[in-house]
Amino acid sequence: MGASRKTNRSHAKKTTKPMVEDEEIASQLSALLTPAITSQENYYRQLGMRGRILNLPLMVAAVLTLLWREVAGVTELTRMLAREGFLWCRPTTVTQQAMSQRFLSFPATLFEGVFKNLLPSLRTAWYQRNQRPLPESIQFALRKFSRVWIVDSSTLEALFCKLKSLEDIPKGQLAGKMATVIDLMTRLPVDIWFQENPRASDVNFEENILQLVPAQTLLLLDRGFCCARKSRFRYY
Repeated sequence: MGASRKTNRSHAKKTTKPMVEDEEIASQLSALLTPAITSQENYYRQLGMRGRILNLPLMVAAVLTLLWREVAGVTELTRMLAREGFLWCRPTTVTQQAMSQRFLSFPATLFEGVFKNLLPSLRTAWYQRNQRPLPESIQFALRKFSRVWIVDSSTLEALFCKLKSLEDIPKGQLAGKMATVIDLMTRLPVDIWFQENPRASDVNFEENILQLVPAQTLLLLDRGFCCARKSRFRYY
């Protein structure tokens, strides 16, 4: 008898129902995100995007709902939108095909713009909250430096569940590479970058990092960012 096939539980089809929307959390998300979404409206029009049903506010709400309420897929998301709506979106009838195509064609730069406009509000909220004492190691580092940032990259996983519109993509093709800078004190992102080549060296993000990092910053990164001869990063 042959060996049983190993199952990746992260790829298992979800059978549970989506979480119920919490009104208080939904209200907080709406108040937090509305200014960030509004700030992208001019850019939305510059890209030639029409004021259609599946616009920027609805697509942001759709992505948040998929993640927050653990929706199994676009089909269920479309049913939820028609039946009850979600977050700030009222019940709206669209086809599953239209929703799928919109996810595939919607410019990622619009989501990036919302994210970057949201970060200052998140930092302000962090400083306004009552803080637990920082670990001694971080306190010591902040006596020497103005900030402590962490940089790391990750190769994005291959698509494992394909729509008909993706059937021509080679099986197992990786989805690209992402690098993130995190503020160690607030634990909030500072910036995120993406490259389509999943096998690109971490050193390719060097210029982004050097342009971002101000003086008096302690930067924590691994050897992958320093492996090339021409890298301007050095270990200490």
